[in-house]
Amino acid sequence: MARPSPLSGFPELLPAQRVVEQQVVDSLRRTFELHGFAGIETRAVEPMDQLLRKGETSKEVYVLRRLQEAEEGTGSGAGSGVGLGLHFDLTVPFARYVLENAGKLEFPFRRYQIQKVWRGERPQEGRYREFTQADIDVVGRDTLPFHHDVEVARVMVDALSRLDVLPPFRLQVNNRKLIQGFYTALGAADTAEVMRRVDKLDKLPPEEVHRLLVAETGLDEAQADRCLALAGIRSNDDSFVEQVHALGLEHPLLTEGLDELAALVRACAPLAGDRVAIEADLSIARGLDYYTGTVFETRLQGHESLGSICSGGRYDALATDGRTTYPGVGISFGLSRVLVPLLARGDLAADRSVPSAVLVALADEDARPAADEVADRLRARDIPTEVAASPQRFGKQIRYAERRGIPYVWFPGPDGTHEVKDIRSGSQVGADPGSWTPPVEDLHPRVVPTVPAPAPEAAPLTTAPTPEEHP
Repeated sequence: MARPSPLSGFPELLPAQRVVEQQVVDSLRRTFELHGFAGIETRAVEPMDQLLRKGETSKEVYVLRRLQEAEEGTGSGAGSGVGLGLHFDLTVPFARYVLENAGKLEFPFRRYQIQKVWRGERPQEGRYREFTQADIDVVGRDTLPFHHDVEVARVMVDALSRLDVLPPFRLQVNNRKLIQGFYTALGAADTAEVMRRVDKLDKLPPEEVHRLLVAETGLDEAQADRCLALAGIRSNDDSFVEQVHALGLEHPLLTEGLDELAALVRACAPLAGDRVAIEADLSIARGLDYYTGTVFETRLQGHESLGSICSGGRYDALATDGRTTYPGVGISFGLSRVLVPLLARGDLAADRSVPSAVLVALADEDARPAADEVADRLRARDIPTEVAASPQRFGKQIRYAERRGIPYVWFPGPDGTHEVKDIRSGSQVGADPGSWTPPVEDLHPRVVPTVPAPAPEAAPLTTAPTPEEHP
């Protein structure tokens, strides 16, 4: 078989990198559960008519069908391959899940979901074709109080704050009611189109966005100026309210959005610190049409090129069965979007590539049963242990452990005595497999931030890195 070529946009992690990912996932899961969120997992595929509800993503959906399906002439209904696609986010399948299981759920329903999604977009750093997201949402039946907007923001800030191996981050918040009310008061004929142009400010210079507002949304020069003035407002407290009032426009929806955003910023302010900043950023619009109120974006300090790594917002009508509406609010953390570039650059690493804390040395093959017994006794007390693969010279077995980062080598003696060697310090002491325990910090691999090498860049992963976008 010829050597395979890397498949761009489908990153695969090496064992030590996978340790980092698993520990981040475990930390997120623990934090979400601390706040009472229940974990679920939805199927990988959804009917195409559901996936295409967000029209702007239609070109990114991977269609799923059997290889022989076209030749057999099978139908294109929801039950056939032609009518199925891989989900490109976790919000659409979650909405379907709520509708299908509404009679079995208690509302408000609080869930977290950490799962792979797929998008057929152009791979680049920060965007992948296959990637993992971590979502939290709260969904109500017919109504959902605003305090849940505050809750999901605080939960995600807590979750990211506990990931102390990551760089500091900034949670940026805005409110679609605020900007929609402002544009309505301004006289914009199509507020959604204005939002979509303003949402490009993180990719285009203000002058180009101004041109688009005039050329494509029907605004005049003065109206476009005021749109950019609103988008330029930033504040770490609720002082943005007076700055908006100073622009001289009034509308009930604008007032409601201002009140909600001010309440959110005040409620999140106590969570700010050395690693966390909370900011009202009135340029945040989020391009997706289903957002109706609060919107979130998050950026890593020193890694702004990755764009928003944690996004979401309020949606009041994403899920409905025609009789009942299920409003919700959620936020999604791009796990792969953050970790893959940091791992590829060498900014994050695990201190060993295997879970083993102990390698039981092997004098010869006849000693394997005794070595296996030692390993079993250590594992019975939750000490990750492996037995040497072959009875090489002890020096080679020690070097093998060293290469894999295993801190201890165990030597069973022929007379029933045992010694264990810390290969980092060189100390070797007598030990009993029924009672010896390594220090807590050596039991499992640890994730540590590292100082990246200056140049050239760190070696890439086993496939070319390319991150994702979030709902």
